[in-house]
Amino acid sequence: MKSFTYVIQDKEGIHARPAGIVVAEAKKYASTVQIENKGKKADLKRIFGVMSLCVKNGEEVKIYVEGADEEAAALAIEKVFKENL
Repeated sequence: MKSFTYVIQDKEGIHARPAGIVVAEAKKYASTVQIENKGKKADLKRIFGVMSLCVKNGEEVKIYVEGADEEAAALAIEKVFKENL
């Protein structure tokens, strides 16, 4: 399993546009991808799950990636977070 943490920089937090971009990237991989905030986890491949976490600016999220392509998935998803959030 691979994981990384990221502090949300977007002043709006995780809102629909960047959430859609991150979800689209996560769906490219076979691995299971989850996002955690304040002890709650959601499937990063489901936009409503991601939005339900209500992640705000400055909050830290943890991303967990597990599966056959976890290395590539974790790197790509982390890059998308840095570029969009």
